[in-house]
Amino acid sequence: MRREVTDLFTIQNLKFRSVLDITQLTLEKPVVCLVGASGSGKTTLLRHLNRLNEPDSGQIFYNGVDLKAIDPIELRRKVVMLGQTPVIYDGTILDNLQIGARFAKQPLPDNETMTAVLERVGLSKSLDSFCDKLSGGEKQRLCMARVMLMEAETYLMDEPSSALDWETEQFMIGNLVDYVREKGRQLIMVSHSLQVEEMFPDEVVTLEQGRLKGVEI
Repeated sequence: MRREVTDLFTIQNLKFRSVLDITQLTLEKPVVCLVGASGSGKTTLLRHLNRLNEPDSGQIFYNGVDLKAIDPIELRRKVVMLGQTPVIYDGTILDNLQIGARFAKQPLPDNETMTAVLERVGLSKSLDSFCDKLSGGEKQRLCMARVMLMEAETYLMDEPSSALDWETEQFMIGNLVDYVREKGRQLIMVSHSLQVEEMFPDEVVTLEQGRLKGVEI
């Protein structure tokens, strides 16, 4: 089902250890790309958006509601995160594709839907294939397919194409962006890739030593 993306995340006076110091930031576009040097706070900020980290001070609002007022489990069903390291569970590709929906207590996707999303991420494997022989890039594709199958409102992705070459990265990110736009959802992704940054020049948020670039430190 398609929904209209509204002002989803608003950050006010967020401080976290010596890592983040963000006075005001609204993440309102369907696609947001968080960029910056290593150690600039990108992943830490992403983890705050579904309460894997909690701020020392300040507030984060999701659709106008303070994150602290939202149960973390309920929040993570709406705001799904894919980390840098692919998490693969024992069993088949089908098992791995359905486990996200099981965790979120959502209806399980059928075979046709799962096959379609595998095609979308370019993973040429059957649903009954076992996962123990997958390469790093194939694991990344499988994890991305699993996340796409979850009925989330916002997808948080930390280096979603880090194990891929540039041609494959371009294919994967392009398909992912098309998917969230078709569904009226939001994608917030961390990337070190200059090529990804160049793909979305109007959707870039740059962090520098934990602050928005251009803010005096």
